[in-house]
Amino acid sequence: MTLENVAPGGAASGSDTDHSRVAIVTGGSRGIGRETASRLAADGFAVVVGYAGNRQQAEAAVKEITAAGGRAVAVQADVGDEEAVAGLFAAAESEFGGVDVVVHAAGRLYLSPVAEIDFDQLDAAHRTNIRGTFVVARQAARTIRDGGAIINFSTSVVGLAFPGYGAYSASKGAVEALTLILAREMRGKDVTVNAVAPGPTATDLFLEGKDEETIARLAAQPPLERLGAPADIANVVAFLASPGGHWINGQVIRANGGII
Repeated sequence: MTLENVAPGGAASGSDTDHSRVAIVTGGSRGIGRETASRLAADGFAVVVGYAGNRQQAEAAVKEITAAGGRAVAVQADVGDEEAVAGLFAAAESEFGGVDVVVHAAGRLYLSPVAEIDFDQLDAAHRTNIRGTFVVARQAARTIRDGGAIINFSTSVVGLAFPGYGAYSASKGAVEALTLILAREMRGKDVTVNAVAPGPTATDLFLEGKDEETIARLAAQPPLERLGAPADIANVVAFLASPGGHWINGQVIRANGGII
């Protein structure tokens, strides 16, 4: 586990004692995860930005949050590694006093027709998307404080069945199944468990490898006639993480602008 700690004014924050709410965001260094980390910080959360390997991007996310007056640390952790994820949660405890919200936004996407699938890529995707979700969910279920929220990430492709998305969609179908079951297993703990399933969203992960024609076609599909923005998805996550969203539990929210 690697931890980079940046607090307002550039000073180390140390242990926090004001008992404000604390969020862990995996995949928090880029895309939807980064936007979510910034939004939760703006809502008053202390944020642990989990990242896999790009320390520079993670540090930039933390600096962005602290420059706006928030509190954040960046912690490197492979979500498929139980010890690394335990370290991620331990950092939240030592830096900010506990964990109230876990947003598991880390994911891996490979596109391929089933007939041409590379099984090494399939295994890598499933390690991050399926095993990683189980590893994070297990640690969250054991440590999250009462009144908290666990928010996983699926994809609207599970329902839309776009060609080429077989491996990704299958892995996210597993995430949806886990989410619904974990919500029921958390009975009596006042913790909600939901999944957000974005549609086409303008992130580097989504745009990579697509030509302009493909992007324009996908953008035209929702009745709102545009791609989603990371902020659109972060807003949904922020609501689920808030007291106002606490009655929503055991659901998959398809945040896709109305694609059917």
